[in-house]
Amino acid sequence: MTASLFTVFSFSFLVALTGALAPGPLLTYTIIRSARAERRGYLMGIWIIAGHAVIELVIIVALLSGFSLLLKNVYVMRSIGVAGGLLLVGFGISIIRDTRSGGIDTGLPEEMDGRLGDSGLTTGSPMLGGMLVSMSNPYWWVWWATIGLAFMVEFNISLTSFPELAVFFVGHELGDLAWYLVVSALAFYGIRRLNRSVYHAILLFCGIFMIGFGVYLGISPFFDLRAGS
Repeated sequence: MTASLFTVFSFSFLVALTGALAPGPLLTYTIIRSARAERRGYLMGIWIIAGHAVIELVIIVALLSGFSLLLKNVYVMRSIGVAGGLLLVGFGISIIRDTRSGGIDTGLPEEMDGRLGDSGLTTGSPMLGGMLVSMSNPYWWVWWATIGLAFMVEFNISLTSFPELAVFFVGHELGDLAWYLVVSALAFYGIRRLNRSVYHAILLFCGIFMIGFGVYLGISPFFDLRAGS
């Protein structure tokens, strides 16, 4: 049993880490929240992945309970794509608006005066933000309904096999956390070595990326649905 559990944990960790390395809205959200934090931004990834983990635990239980059939419905996936795309577009617009208007705190040492722009996801709970941004990506749902479900079937993971289910879940979330803690640290400490104009340029790029990715997610389910993490 020990070897089997170790195998499940190892594969789960590596698969999650590989997926986490790919650029996406959650990565951009983590960079922005970590860079804007006044204190302990290097730990922002913990809270974001905590929210991400809550949603993943829910979808794992749902899939093992038969929810995967619903996610195969094209209309359901299109609805998720449109709703998620609109959320990401709004997030990107708020970043660009606050950056251009000067209402966004740079987080640089000489300007750490506690001012934060009021831009929804960028100033609310990072845990809640991690949940919302995760759910906004239709390919996250597709990944779980295909690759994630296939993995659980391959390793005989079910609601009645708690040890296997536990190590699979923990391994997966640790794979995400390992990368996002690195991202948080780089964004929090690295941004303090940049001047204001460079920092604003990075934020504008992130905002534009979010808008572009949101538009892509909103329209792509009407043409093609491919697995993604």
